[in-house]
Amino acid sequence: MIVVIGSINMDLIGTTERLPAPGETVSGSDFTTAPGGKGANQALAARRAGAAVKMVGATGTDAFAEDALALLKDAGANLESVQRCEGATGIALILVDPDGENVIAVIPGANGKVSAANASDAIAAMNPGDTLLLQLEIPETSVRAALEAAREKGVTSILNIAPLTEAVGRLAPLADIVIANETEFARLSGQPVETLDQVRTELETLHAKTGQCVIVTLGGDGVLYARDGNIDHVPALSIKPVDTVGAGDTFCGYLAEGLDSGLEFSEAVRRAATAGALACLKPGAQPSIPLSADVDKRL
Repeated sequence: MIVVIGSINMDLIGTTERLPAPGETVSGSDFTTAPGGKGANQALAARRAGAAVKMVGATGTDAFAEDALALLKDAGANLESVQRCEGATGIALILVDPDGENVIAVIPGANGKVSAANASDAIAAMNPGDTLLLQLEIPETSVRAALEAAREKGVTSILNIAPLTEAVGRLAPLADIVIANETEFARLSGQPVETLDQVRTELETLHAKTGQCVIVTLGGDGVLYARDGNIDHVPALSIKPVDTVGAGDTFCGYLAEGLDSGLEFSEAVRRAATAGALACLKPGAQPSIPLSADVDKRL
């Protein structure tokens, strides 16, 4: 069983000729809406990967609430612990350029009402050996409560330190597994990293100091991870991205499913990396998450 405690958003997505500089207006060509939120995205990815998934979070009472949960509901995720709070559902405003790069602004809405008590209650209902998946789009107190309760319960905790906040240094040490992209890892390590070799060096240093399992996703450079004293690299698939929104969340959800189902760690990372790459081939965060059959076919 995988429990995801995290955000549930509605994504408002515009395609532009290029990403605007501060104070600049650029022309766009398309506009779509899609369910999103890092928590919901990762829950859907884990579910499409084949796991039994319980989502813990909150939506508002606005018109976006039902649509934000639509794909999770269709996929058969357990939504009994998603509360309805007075006010707005979380919103993400996303601009995507022709190369698939993006900029995102997130308005938390109901996600800010996911409490430490909600998190503790969710862990209390889990069993030792279950998998907990967290991100940083809900309050720090709630993430901390979940991580501390998971450690006491014997639940495996995975923390994706995104979006990057100043709480990273306080929360990351509490998790069994930390997942970061290159920018997030630079904050975690405290050192700038611009090349694959620099990431490897800093990852070795951090792992030697803490012993913690850390995974760094690097887009076209693949994935580097440190575990049990070893550093390993998984190359990226060669693709032409359409939209990179949701690729990291897809990786996290697929990794959680792989580990929860008993795959060898290296195989779980390889499968997750493949899924994350395939998620770049379609627009939107949740609509682009591949099904397990498509991932296995590519593998």
